[in-house]
Amino acid sequence: MGIIRASKLGFDYYRYDDEGNEEEVNRAIDGVDLDVEAGQFVAILGHNGSGKSTLAKHLNALLVPTEGTLWVDNMDTSAEEDLWKIRQKAGMVFQNPDNQIIGTVVEEDVGFGPENMGVPTEDIWRRVDESLEAVGMISYRKHSPNKLSGGQKQRVAIAGVMAMRPKCIVMDEPTAMLDPNGRKEVLKAVRQLNEKEGVTVILITHYMEEVVFADKVYVMDQGKVVMQGTPREIFSQVEMLQHYRLDVPQVTLLAHELRKEGVKIPEGILTIEELVNALCQ
Repeated sequence: MGIIRASKLGFDYYRYDDEGNEEEVNRAIDGVDLDVEAGQFVAILGHNGSGKSTLAKHLNALLVPTEGTLWVDNMDTSAEEDLWKIRQKAGMVFQNPDNQIIGTVVEEDVGFGPENMGVPTEDIWRRVDESLEAVGMISYRKHSPNKLSGGQKQRVAIAGVMAMRPKCIVMDEPTAMLDPNGRKEVLKAVRQLNEKEGVTVILITHYMEEVVFADKVYVMDQGKVVMQGTPREIFSQVEMLQHYRLDVPQVTLLAHELRKEGVKIPEGILTIEELVNALCQ
């Protein structure tokens, strides 16, 4: 039984006129089923407006379903009495770090979550050190978050969630403000949490190279899950991904074009090393 499960999940955004009358209903999530096992690294893809960010907000009960049910560690997110427990289990990293940074000093901000959870002071500072080190921000611990760049703020936001030690981390485009080296560094830290500590990671991203290491990939379009499988299974379907207005890793696209020209290499090439080995056969 998965740590994150959804059954026929649906969610509507309502628009009202100036008099409070319902004017328009927009279905953002439509009949989504999920089953994410504890310790998995799951990626969710989709073009803008596909519903993936709305889905992310359901995973720690920032939104509750209009239809269907979502469970986090067997707790129904619609049950208000479990709200605090759910948000301890599933930490959220927002696309805009300003939405979750509240401290006036970096190290205080990272320690805010564990402190509210009642973690002993000695353990709080150990977690702060480890989390800031993991995201490459230890030298900025005494800085004001307001004076950091967007990418640096994003690293601090990620460190703050890591320090809470949730069983699941939901990351909504967490590296959008980082340069390529920064994205690699942060992704490495997240993968280490997943591999060494068994933290479930749900990553929403536009960067296909970040998806290569996932255990499972969901592709969304118009609020529905339209594809699911391993990265190799998903990226073997280049035309289908392009139909849904999504890119593929550059090396995967190159291998796909070579196959179309008659070069005998397997589908679903994910890394440069795999392509080199295939060409050398």
